[in-house]
Amino acid sequence: MKKAIVSGANSFIGSALVKLLLERGVEVLALCRPGRQDKLLAHPNLQIVPFDMTKVNEFALPTDSYDVFYHLAWVGGTDVANRSNYSLQLQNAYWTVEILKKAKQIGCQTFVGTGSIMEEEALYVAKVNGKQASRNHIYGAGKLAAHLMCQSLAVSLGISFIWGEITNVYGPGEISTRLINTTLRKCIQGQSPKFTSGKQAYDFMYIDDVAKALYRLGEKGKANTSYIVGSGYPQILKKFLLMLQAAVAPQLPFDFGGLSQTGVMLPLEAFKTDRLQKDTGFKAKVPFEEGIKKTYQWIKDQS
Repeated sequence: MKKAIVSGANSFIGSALVKLLLERGVEVLALCRPGRQDKLLAHPNLQIVPFDMTKVNEFALPTDSYDVFYHLAWVGGTDVANRSNYSLQLQNAYWTVEILKKAKQIGCQTFVGTGSIMEEEALYVAKVNGKQASRNHIYGAGKLAAHLMCQSLAVSLGISFIWGEITNVYGPGEISTRLINTTLRKCIQGQSPKFTSGKQAYDFMYIDDVAKALYRLGEKGKANTSYIVGSGYPQILKKFLLMLQAAVAPQLPFDFGGLSQTGVMLPLEAFKTDRLQKDTGFKAKVPFEEGIKKTYQWIKDQS
């Protein structure tokens, strides 16, 4: 890979991927929301272009030839209210299909889309009779719709389509309201966090490992293939949280069972990364405890 495009390049994951690509000598065209490029440092091989995904049909990509298009842009991906906005999530799926078409128009050989493990939750709810869905599944359904429509269209377009379903990412630089980030911030403030019983399966992956996995998918991923992008070591949530507690807040009590469990209980098998390892050779390098300590220190330094 010599040249790559990254949409959503200023996002938590996007900026980490851009950094890695530049370190590997790849020329990068970074597509960012107008006025949002603060996470991207100047580099001779980096070109930043304003990009509003809601106006994708009005956007003209440069005519230069690029090898891989990494699509990470997604409107309302981290905000709880927007995740349950069905109109917005349907629009995201449409915009993603349009971006795939533009990638083909400028000669990209490979398109790597980023999905979510929540696609598996949406599928589970759809297949199990009597299982109650919630508005939380709308985001996963939107990702799944984008996944399936792009994979179908890619065949007729003649572009290699690869999809990565990211489990749960954490690390320095995250400012979202996801579980690890909010829990660490409560620990720093001396607050005792509340959780469900923690019996649901989870997998957390350090940000640097996520970037490396996506890089490998662009280089070695197989066409029309979906990959679970995770650490490869899933377990029940409570075990992860107890490791977090031991690593950075051993003196602080954690309240398990203080919150009700409303989500889908996926089996551990849903988080298997065998295909990712087999096709790309990727293995996560950062142990959970090490990643937690690095993230904890980063948050403290920002305070």
